[in-house]
Amino acid sequence: MKRILPQLAIIFAAILWSFDGLLRQALYSVPSMIIVTIEHVIGAVLFIPFILKARKEITKINQQTWVSVFWISICGGILGTFFYTSALSYVNYINLSVVVLLQKLQPLFAISLASVILKEKLSKRFLLLATVAIIGSFLVTFGLQPLSKWEDKMIIASLFALLAAFSWGSSTVLGKYALQKLSFQIVTSLRLIITSIICLIIIMGTEDLYIIADLTKFQWLSIFIISISTGSIALFIYYYGLKNIPASHATLYELFWPLSAMFIDWFYRSRTLELAQIVGAVLLLSSIILLTRDNNN
Repeated sequence: MKRILPQLAIIFAAILWSFDGLLRQALYSVPSMIIVTIEHVIGAVLFIPFILKARKEITKINQQTWVSVFWISICGGILGTFFYTSALSYVNYINLSVVVLLQKLQPLFAISLASVILKEKLSKRFLLLATVAIIGSFLVTFGLQPLSKWEDKMIIASLFALLAAFSWGSSTVLGKYALQKLSFQIVTSLRLIITSIICLIIIMGTEDLYIIADLTKFQWLSIFIISISTGSIALFIYYYGLKNIPASHATLYELFWPLSAMFIDWFYRSRTLELAQIVGAVLLLSSIILLTRDNNN
């Protein structure tokens, strides 16, 4: 059990993230930057004790590690979440499947960068399983629907999702680099705190700041739940897993996000699953099970 705990941590974090779109439905009228700022500030406050406890270790961080920490804070914390939230807003937080496109292409960015930056060796078997997993997750989300049937808003949402894919894919790789030097507790804490500070600086000079006072109690509750569940806790669990397995493998385990999102869509909105989606789910699960087995041999 202990040998597969890192893999299970990534999968559990991905399952938590799959609830994100559902939880953000009450926030469709709130600017994306406001949501990103508040959820990171709440998470940062929760993780201040970790920073205080690790003051000496933080003062010894070298320049390259700081660069990686700032990269994951800006790309993973700000840009990735901003692009993702913007994509959701374009589909009115209803058609979540199209936004989960990012999970299909994030592994391509992460695997490519991991081989270049982290010098991770990619076997032919791994590349085959990665290809099967990505195809499976694409079928899970879109089935066999042709692109010609997509509406303009879906196309714009997809472009935002692609930007989120690159932001989060690169953040996975640079996060792994930081985790080679620091504990997962410190990396989580620094990312939340740095992201919240930058976000606050950005919104200070905008009119969006005044919108915070107009948020309803339900919207505040939604943001708080997001901050705790799909935000800081999921990130904390994720970085534990990422510290103990290769970045190229971690990004494939994250494909549980679209898989569980499909079942949430089916359960919550009673949407019928197409045959192609079921085939995709089987391909995705099979490839991840085989990958996990390879890791433990």
